[in-house]
Amino acid sequence: MFAGHFGLAAAVKARSPKVPLWALMLSTQLLDVIFAPLYVSGIETIEPVEGAAGYGGGVIHADYTHALLSALLIAAVAGWFAGRRWGKRGGITIGAVVMSHWVLDLLVHRADLPILPGNWGDLPLLGFGLWQYPVVSAILEGLLIAVGLVLYVRSLYKEKRSPASSSRAIYAAGGAMGVLLVLSLVSDWLALG
Repeated sequence: MFAGHFGLAAAVKARSPKVPLWALMLSTQLLDVIFAPLYVSGIETIEPVEGAAGYGGGVIHADYTHALLSALLIAAVAGWFAGRRWGKRGGITIGAVVMSHWVLDLLVHRADLPILPGNWGDLPLLGFGLWQYPVVSAILEGLLIAVGLVLYVRSLYKEKRSPASSSRAIYAAGGAMGVLLVLSLVSDWLALG
């Protein structure tokens, strides 16, 4: 679902022009950025699902980074730091984008998202499991990146105030964003990400 997260960041950029695109892209993947070293160290794992190769073909045991409470805490800390850099609105935006990762994962993950870190209390795991329907989840993700790209490009035209914001620059920026979003979607489909 990397592409869907990036599509959301592109859409948010259209509404929050003062927050840099790199910060939104990083924020939308922050839970996974923190997951990576925990995965490498074996603290968090991915268990392949029999018969489910490729897109969404695993149960992700991200019991610390992707627990609801952990995601809220990471979002609050990221929002606080962003608020110091880009003001209150920027901080709220970054915090919301970080938290959006968990919400989008809730839609696609099988029931593997804990409520409390480490699945403390052995509470029910959450996830609506759209990855069990790869075509449906891929279509929804494709729609998310398409909407994000359209909103991003439209925002570039609205910001066309300086000579650097020529139509050529807008086409280049929009084209680059489109290529990156499509490549991230293809990597999702091929389970490269």
